[in-house]
This record gives sequence, structure tokens and C-alpha cells, in this order.
Amino acid sequence: MQLTGSQFTNASAMAGNDVATFPDFPAEIRAPKGTRAGVSGFQVQFAADEIFTPGDELDVLVAMNPAALVTNLSDVVPGGLLLVNEDSFTDKDLKLAGCHTNPLEDGSLDSYRLVRIPMTTLTRKSVEDLGLSTKLADRCKNFFAMGLVYWLFGRELTVTLEFIQAKFGDKAEIAQANERALRAGWHFGETTEIFDIGYRVAPARLAPGTYNNVMGNQALAWGLMAAARQSDKDLFLGSYPITPASEILHELSRHKNFAVRTFQAEDEIAAMCAVIGAAFGGAMAVTTTSGPGIALKSEAMGLAVILELPMLIVSVQRGGPSTGLPTKTEQADLLQVLFGRNGECPMPVLACRSPADCFDVPVQAWRIATRFMTPVIVLSDGYVANGAEPWRIPRLADLPRIPVRHPKATDDGRPFHPYSRDALLARPWAIPGTPGLMHRIGGLEKEDPTGNVCYNPENHQRMVNLRAEKVERIADDIPRQQVHGPEQGEVLVLSWGGTFGACATAVEHCLQQGMQVAHAHLRYLNPLPANLGDLLQQYRQILVPEWNRGQLRMLIQAKYLRATIGLNKIQGKPFAVQEIVDKIQTIHDCQVPK
Repeated sequence: MQLTGSQFTNASAMAGNDVATFPDFPAEIRAPKGTRAGVSGFQVQFAADEIFTPGDELDVLVAMNPAALVTNLSDVVPGGLLLVNEDSFTDKDLKLAGCHTNPLEDGSLDSYRLVRIPMTTLTRKSVEDLGLSTKLADRCKNFFAMGLVYWLFGRELTVTLEFIQAKFGDKAEIAQANERALRAGWHFGETTEIFDIGYRVAPARLAPGTYNNVMGNQALAWGLMAAARQSDKDLFLGSYPITPASEILHELSRHKNFAVRTFQAEDEIAAMCAVIGAAFGGAMAVTTTSGPGIALKSEAMGLAVILELPMLIVSVQRGGPSTGLPTKTEQADLLQVLFGRNGECPMPVLACRSPADCFDVPVQAWRIATRFMTPVIVLSDGYVANGAEPWRIPRLADLPRIPVRHPKATDDGRPFHPYSRDALLARPWAIPGTPGLMHRIGGLEKEDPTGNVCYNPENHQRMVNLRAEKVERIADDIPRQQVHGPEQGEVLVLSWGGTFGACATAVEHCLQQGMQVAHAHLRYLNPLPANLGDLLQQYRQILVPEWNRGQLRMLIQAKYLRATIGLNKIQGKPFAVQEIVDKIQTIHDCQVPK
């Protein structure tokens, strides 16, 4: 089903539509087939206008079995179209889905436009002369459903036909079967009389340029490669596979021709330590993980901080704690990446807001890492990482250069001080083996500025304060926080991470209704933008929507002593736009003194 959704997304993007997606798949590796826990879904919104979310409610639901129908039916608008594979509504299938009656016959679907289609039977007929087993033939039914939906929405088959040949070309009978099923679904829509309408969605009015449809993890991998290129560095990725970050490792492993080296470590600790070694050696060093991996990496992350070496630590958040909901989204690791290390151990933190933004954020993060000589954390989440949208491909010449300087060899007899500092408090990045630049490394406290091991109490406090002040100074080096909407008013919606799309859409809706509401989305979470405190004072109420119990809200209240209102959802699902609109309307109409 993920493949089906991805192909429909690509076809819609090729048609020029703006697209936003929400893949939703089981948390278990092999969830029981036919059960509600085993339902794999893919939600896509495509439009002639700019969109930021995969949509609140479904206009069309394609259900391949009873479990898929009952799991997703509540998201379908009244009068919505249900395309159902009636062959899968057997007594066994109904029992697996926990249905006591057949929803196709008990009247529970009367408020929808139900179309019952024997997809399995029709798929078998379309491939019956190819000699496939029944099991293999039945695997093609998703392509039948795809072809039908392509017809319904006027999509071209070309993109998917090319995909079939690329993926199954070495298995001629499988490629032919999938192509036949795809065409059979399209022709069924064309020739049957059960549909009284088709749909055409015009191309979106997007800015001129060359576009590619990208998923968040894919864009993040490309952003890392671009950052390495713009700083004239080889890219080293040391990682241990973990959902939902593994695709970054997979994508980068395909690009050795761009001086990318990928190392799949035996565990998260080894991955982090390998990255520290690569950074010490002068490479652009990156590791990718999720919340459980951050917990394991934390001790070595502290080593990276005390060594003051530039590197990126990418965390793609998922539902927790522990294994939690590994395939569902959440943004509950903000406090962990800020404070989840022993000692005073500050690190800059940036967060991606959308799949396309996953390209830009690592470029900015690497600029900060090299400019200030510090590890930097990049936060994504399962919703952003697995979602897709059109991405305008930039010209390499338009990307910012990231100048990196290494001290040169010295033979003048003067001692090299590895913890001497420039105006930004950044120490020099000395490459091992450079004559005259030998220095100590390790996790024991460093003497200022020699880098020798030092247990002096005053020196420890000075070094702790220097490391903290260096991170704080980044606030003067990042853009001032911008707002969409009036510069002052009743409500400011303050968001971060993957909540951007729903918040931006909700605020725009409220603005069109004449409400005094604005939206500020944070890319930089540590340090926060220098003007944020003043900005917050311009609004009577601050609403902070989060996929957690209020982590950013707690930080804002602690730092700025400003009361805020939380909107918290921890269901492994993104906000619906209407949820935020309803909350804005409630607090907008509630006159509470500033």
C-alpha cells in the first residue's frame, strides 16, 4: 500500500499538482494480515493551490479489506466515496477485522457513496494466462486499485509503467502482471457504468523552476551532501539502523560518487564514537537515529561537546517511550536533546518543518557547527521524514558557501593552543598529523587554552561557561524570528517541527475570517531567536500546539515568564487543521488580560 500511495503521489506531482502525503503503516514488522493492527495506509492530498497538509478528512477511501475500512471510515467525509474490494469481505476477513456484521450489508455505510468492486477476481482474470500462482496474482490487486483511481482522477499511467519496468524488469512475468493489473483497473473505470463522475485537478500555481517530488529523509540526505559540497568536505555517516531514520543511511549509501562514506555500526554507541573520530579527522561527520538511539549516544555526545568538534546528530522522532510506537510520529524528544546528558552539556538544536525543509536545515546546521566548532542536533519526526511534497531544486551556485578553515603547520617553536578562541569563542579545527599542531584529546576537562588535562575548579567553571556562552552567541548569528500575520494582536500560534503545515493552514483560515491571529514557526530551538521574547509580548494569548505534553511550552514559560496555552496531541497522528482552528477560535473569543 505504501508503494501504491507513492506512485499515486508521483503521478500527481508529474501532473503539476501540489502534493502532501501521510504514510501510516503498522508498528510491527509483520503485523497479522487482515487485522486492524496490520492496516497499512497512505493518505495524499493533491491540489491546484499551495497546500501544507495531507488533509483533515478523506473524500475518497480505497479499502482492500474490512480492517482497512473500519480503521479509516471515521476519517471519511459524509457522502465521501468508498471504493471497496468486495472479494475480501469473507467471513474469515470479517472475523480478523473484529466485525460482527458485514458493513457492506448492514446499512452502516448508507451515508457514503459505496462502490463494491470484485478487485481480486478482476485482477486474477487480467493475468490468468501468465501462469502465475494465485498468491502472486493476488499481489497485483493493489495495481488494479491504483489504475482505477488513476482513471477517476485523470492521472497518466506513464510514471507507474516506467516504475514497474525499473523495479520488476528482471522478472518479466511479474512486470507484465502488474502492468496488466494497472491497465485493467483503468479500463474498468473507463468502461463500467457505476461511476457517474470523474475528477480533474488543474496544475498548481507554483513558483517557476524545476521540481522533484521528495520525501523528508531523502531530502535530508541530499541536504547533507549539499552541505559537504559547499564546505569542500567528504561526508562520513556513521549510523545504526533505526525506524524512522534508516532511510537516510540507505539514501546516502547510494552516493559514493559524491565522496560519501557510510558506516553501519554494530550499535548506536559505536556509531556516535565513529562520528567523533571522523570529525577529529577533518570530515563532515554525521550520525542519524531516533529517540532510543539518542539515549544510547548521550555519553559520547558529551565527549563531542567537551572536544568542541563540529558534527551533526540527526534525530528522527517517533512515539515513545522505549520502543513505543516506532512507525508513528511524535515530537516528545525536545527535552531529551536539550538536557539528556550528564553535566552542563549545551548543544544547538534545529528542527525541520516539512519534507522540503529537510534539505535546507542540515545546510544551516553544518554552517553553525563549523562556524562555532560545536556538535549540532537536527530534529525531524516520522511525519516529516516519511511525508512527501514537491521540492524546487536549487542551483548549487545559489546555496550558501560554508567556509572551513584549518590551522596551518607551524615550525616556529611556539606552542599550539587547541582551545584558544576567536571572536565567536570557536576553537581551531586542527587536522591530525599537521606538523606542530599535536594536542591532547579525551573526555577529561581541558585547561584553557592549552587543552591539557586540568582539575582546577576555577578552570572547570571557566570552560563550562565558555562552552555555554558559545552556544548562546549563536542567537546573534541566526535570522530574527518572523511572523505570518499581524505584528500584534489577540493570538500568536507558536509551533515547531512537523506541526508547521497544520498551524500555517489553520492561521490562514482564521485570518480570512478576520481574526487577529498570527503564526511564528521556530526552526532554531537552542538558542531561541534573539527577538522572540519581544515578539511574544505583542500578543494577548500564545498558543503552542505540540505532539507531546507541552515541552516547548514549558521552555517558553521558563525562559520568558510568559503564560502560554497548550494544545497537545500524542496519538501518533498529526494535527487536523480544524483542531487548531477550533482552539484558536476558543481563545480568540476569550478575553483574558495580557
